[in-house]
Amino acid sequence: MRVETQDGAPSRPRHSVVLILDRLRSAYNVGNLFRLAEVAGLDAVYTCGYTATPPHPKLAKSARGCDELVACTHFANSADAVSAAQAEGRMVIAIETVAGALNIWDLPLQMPLALVLGNEALGIAPETLDACDSVARLPVFGSKNSLNVANCASAVVYDILRRLG
Repeated sequence: MRVETQDGAPSRPRHSVVLILDRLRSAYNVGNLFRLAEVAGLDAVYTCGYTATPPHPKLAKSARGCDELVACTHFANSADAVSAAQAEGRMVIAIETVAGALNIWDLPLQMPLALVLGNEALGIAPETLDACDSVARLPVFGSKNSLNVANCASAVVYDILRRLG
């Protein structure tokens, strides 16, 4: 559903989803995640640990202005960000390739929602995984067990938006 802003321009639909970024090494990936958050109409991005946070030149290069349009809160660690999201009433899902992770396509969902995305080499911090409501994975069909974090997030977010309308 579209509504008009005060100046009469159509506004875009908003989706009550937050991305929690746990110690992402690449500022370019972070910028891509800000672009995803903006084009998908997500609520915010929570950066954690040493994840690049606006303003940051490499992040800004790949975000292409979206870092100025999406709300961002920085947390010292991702467990604190998960606690904050849960205090907001969000279901928190870690997207991770660990044993026991459910297929994201089969996971029951409820809004509002937060998705935790982790460092490509280290994964999501263990204490953060323990604090999440669920752990899900994007299915893979090749020999590698994972996808680039920004690409994975795009597939997961758009599947969730499709499923929840």
